[in-house]
Amino acid sequence: MNVLIKQLVLNNFRVFSGTHTIDLAPRRRKHDDNPRPIILFGGLNGAGKTTILSAIRLALYGRLAFGATLQQKEYLAQRDALIHNGTDMTGHPERASVGLTFTYNKGGQESEFTVTRSWTRAGKDTLLLQQDGQALSEMNDEQCQGFLNELIPHGIADLFFFDGEKIAELAEDESGTILRTAVRRLLGLDLIDKLRNDLLIFIKREQPKQMEGVKGQQLIELEAQIKALSGKTEELLEQADFTKSRIDFLSKDIALYEEQLNAQGGAFARTKAQEKEKVEILLKDKERLEKALRQECDGSLPYALAPVTLSRLLKQIADETQIKQAASFEKELNQFLLQLKNDIALRSVSESSTRKIAMEAIEDNLKEFIAAKPKGDLLFDISEREAGMLQRSIEVDSKAAWQRFELYRTQLADVEQQMEQAAANIARAPEDVQVADIFKKLRELDQERATLCQKYSSLLEEAKRTKQQQLDCVRQVQKAHDSDRQQHSFNSALKNAQETVYLLDRYSEVLTLARVKTLSTNFEAAYRKLARKEDLQLKAHINPKTFDVELIDEKGRVINRKLLSAGEKQIYAIAILEALAKTSGRDLPIIIDTPLGRLDSLHRDKLINHYFPYASHQVVILSTDTEVDERYFVDQLRDDISHAYEIVFNAHTKSSVLKPGYFWELTKEAI
Repeated sequence: MNVLIKQLVLNNFRVFSGTHTIDLAPRRRKHDDNPRPIILFGGLNGAGKTTILSAIRLALYGRLAFGATLQQKEYLAQRDALIHNGTDMTGHPERASVGLTFTYNKGGQESEFTVTRSWTRAGKDTLLLQQDGQALSEMNDEQCQGFLNELIPHGIADLFFFDGEKIAELAEDESGTILRTAVRRLLGLDLIDKLRNDLLIFIKREQPKQMEGVKGQQLIELEAQIKALSGKTEELLEQADFTKSRIDFLSKDIALYEEQLNAQGGAFARTKAQEKEKVEILLKDKERLEKALRQECDGSLPYALAPVTLSRLLKQIADETQIKQAASFEKELNQFLLQLKNDIALRSVSESSTRKIAMEAIEDNLKEFIAAKPKGDLLFDISEREAGMLQRSIEVDSKAAWQRFELYRTQLADVEQQMEQAAANIARAPEDVQVADIFKKLRELDQERATLCQKYSSLLEEAKRTKQQQLDCVRQVQKAHDSDRQQHSFNSALKNAQETVYLLDRYSEVLTLARVKTLSTNFEAAYRKLARKEDLQLKAHINPKTFDVELIDEKGRVINRKLLSAGEKQIYAIAILEALAKTSGRDLPIIIDTPLGRLDSLHRDKLINHYFPYASHQVVILSTDTEVDERYFVDQLRDDISHAYEIVFNAHTKSSVLKPGYFWELTKEAI
């Protein structure tokens, strides 16, 4: 079967304001035997590339495009978010739609289908499906969606319509979960499991009818107990939900009272007691610092207040010290001269004239020496010890005292500022009488909420225990069925159901082995085509139970996929996707959103040359200017590109438009 998308129509969808009709059918050029497969979209981040992929998925799958487990409220919110926001100048649209036209060829019979989905904010979806221009009015919306799911099954859409995030997710998956899910959907094994489970339900329902006596009665009682426990579990969960809603309401009430309290200065009221305690501590700090400042003033600090005068005092004391030393020296010298004169007088007369001359010369020289010594009045007349103590007090102790004084003064100023702030906070706080009722109500609500939270936890725990009891009963029933299945002969319907279950298990196993083998072969071919030269000898082995993919080198050694680079993992993921698509046997378009973001230049070359041109008969690439750049476009993809669009976002109108061509003038001319 072959599918080809011909046209996409967007109306007020995400960043696209108004109606935009996009031609997606590959075109045949002059002298070309076949249409060129690639339709290229270029756009900067946020311009609307992903919008193209999202619109195609939404047109085909509707609600399923958002995920299978989405609740109705969440679906409506996400769906309405797709309506273009608009601006005050352009208006805010209330309605949006997406339309997709594609051809479907099966067994040589080709039909053209057009699916159009439209919706209004908070309104219902409208689905219109046409075949060859005629509306399929005989089917309702659910039947139309089921028909579309048969044409292009949602389960395999991820193999053909994917983005860079999907590639990265598959590349980093080491558990095999994503691949296992894809293969099971690809082979229809999920449908086999559903049929198998339905048959098992039928067997379990019919087996008690075939049993007699005590065992049959026990099974009936167990089934009744399972039903009762299931009902009790549901009841407990409903009570828990109700309790949770009460907790939510109480939380809202508490928030309202807190807002009311804050409006009356409640924030200051909560800290009023703390502020008062803080003031008490600050008062003690202030008293301590003031005492320390007084002690400094009683010590050496005053010396630091008159440095010039005190330096003159120290100089005067030093001069007086030298005067006193000179006077003492002169006194001792005079005594020495007197003694020297007496000694000379006792000598012989013949030598007296010579001695006299010598004595006079000594006296003259000594008097001249003494005259050069400092003289003056003594103003203070203190001892050298006292002078040393005074000098230390002025030059050392006063400086240290001044530093301590500055530290205490700064700390005192900070304490006084904190006291002022605390006093202001206390003044801002309302009187206790004003907020007492609100505080009381808040305490009551908090206590009630705490009680409900405890009740909520207890209900969940009890529901868990009840569910466990239910599961224990289910296991007992299963065990009884398993043991009695070998001992009782069932009617033909039960036997056929049992045999069918066995055949389904066997068929699933054999089909999986066969398709996994084909998948491994296709993966090896794709990987060798896309990998670097040194990786061309790699082989692949896919475990049919876990679906874990092992890469094996030419020596038979398993390569640890964790050691692969981000680019190598990306190539691995794309090879897996290509192998899955080929194994599916379906010929569907390939749509790839930002596929080259994590690849180095070598891996990009491989993907550009060996994947895009051959991936499918129709390949839609959504790229930035740094992925499929000018070199790739002109030198390597030019002969494979049917046509291209550039998505341009207008910041003024908050919307995007599509222009023919690509990012650069040269490429526009080429197209």
